[in-house]
Amino acid sequence: MTDDWREIEIPGRERDLGDGFMVRRVLPFAKRRLVGPFVFFDEMGPANFAPGQGLDVRPHPHIGLATVTYLFEGEILHRDSLGSVQTIQPGAVNWMTAGRGIAHSERTPDDARRNGQRLHGIQTWIALPRAQEKHEPAFIHHPADRLPQASQDGVVLRVIAGEAFGLVSPVAVFSPTLYVAIEMAAGATLEVPPEYKERGVYPVSGELEINDTPCPVGHLQVLTPGSRVTLRAAGATQALLLGGDSLEGQRHIWWNFVASEPEMIEQAKADWRNQHFDPVPGETEFIPLPE
Repeated sequence: MTDDWREIEIPGRERDLGDGFMVRRVLPFAKRRLVGPFVFFDEMGPANFAPGQGLDVRPHPHIGLATVTYLFEGEILHRDSLGSVQTIQPGAVNWMTAGRGIAHSERTPDDARRNGQRLHGIQTWIALPRAQEKHEPAFIHHPADRLPQASQDGVVLRVIAGEAFGLVSPVAVFSPTLYVAIEMAAGATLEVPPEYKERGVYPVSGELEINDTPCPVGHLQVLTPGSRVTLRAAGATQALLLGGDSLEGQRHIWWNFVASEPEMIEQAKADWRNQHFDPVPGETEFIPLPE
């Protein structure tokens, strides 16, 4: 088969977040800023933390987006300026709506820090529609057992957010959203429905083919709108399916801020610089505004 199913392939680029903790950054990309409402996509790890070591992302701000954390291995402790304190574990979802502004931190929980842990997961930002950009900030945790799951013919699907394959996630989204975790046994196949305008497939591990074309791990395959594609696992495979309807107008991104108008980002810069964001209870540190 030809590869007319593929609009663009986006390779993950390695970034060091500090202390040697590496991520693979996929979005934003110069030639493709968003896929559906997804404006940012990082794969964290896999990273092995020795006893006494851990992740320490100090309090920092967001506007105009929802952050979504989904883990394959390990634990992260979330704290935010609403007073939320929540440990996320594999298969669960932490969904934080920044809206008009929120601050949060992400750290390794005490037990995992004492014992050491392997951490592997995905962090994404979902840009909010214009009408919801100044939504009241909110945080909600969805345990793994609340996410709908289906298994058939060597394929396990878990719908993280939105609706797909006849399953509806309990995560409240602001625009039509596609976000599905896929596990495939060797030889298994899966037809990807074409109803969402923008779709991407991200192989996390294993050996994935799309319409008989091998697709490397860590590269996002953005599918041609309306194309019918078949995923095939040449070996045991993990992948993510993401996308949704495109948003109205462009989005500006600066540091941790996303907005439809540059003026909103300038205001957020000033607010963080002047400490007008609510603080994160239990935290005394913060990440200064980049200058």
